[in-house]
Amino acid sequence: MDEIINKVANSSLEVFDLEDYYPNGIRTQIDLSQWLYEGFLLKEKDFREALKNHDWSQYQNHLVAIHCSTDAILPAWASILVTTHVSSFAQKVVLGTINDLETSLYQEILSKIDYTQYQDKPIILKGCSKKPVPESAYIIAIQELQKVAKSVMYGEACSAVPLFKKAK
Repeated sequence: MDEIINKVANSSLEVFDLEDYYPNGIRTQIDLSQWLYEGFLLKEKDFREALKNHDWSQYQNHLVAIHCSTDAILPAWASILVTTHVSSFAQKVVLGTINDLETSLYQEILSKIDYTQYQDKPIILKGCSKKPVPESAYIIAIQELQKVAKSVMYGEACSAVPLFKKAK
């Protein structure tokens, strides 16, 4: 009986797994509509009072996304004012949804990677993550990888989809 050889493990193929860069931390979304009259109308005095009485310490070390779940038209200062309260407790604050927060986190992380380790190598941009890696992180990653890689595929070694191949 012949020995089974793992050709993928013995190849020069490099795996770029975005899950490896997934930042730890509690994600929290703050909905501005909770402080609006009937979820739509901002009454400045009431809004400021509600923010003053809110327990901001509950967001200690959280990664926070500030958004409004209703179609309320809000002045720009509303989210900025909320930020002044939460930022002394939170690790990071962004305007938008949790997905916007994840995108912002990945933009920071992926901009700090030294991609030269992937110079002229075939890369698999690993898909099928167990963590909530936003699609935007893949967009950021491919732009950086195609600057240096010989080729980039997406998925798993057994069923990778070709995305990019450097011209000869």
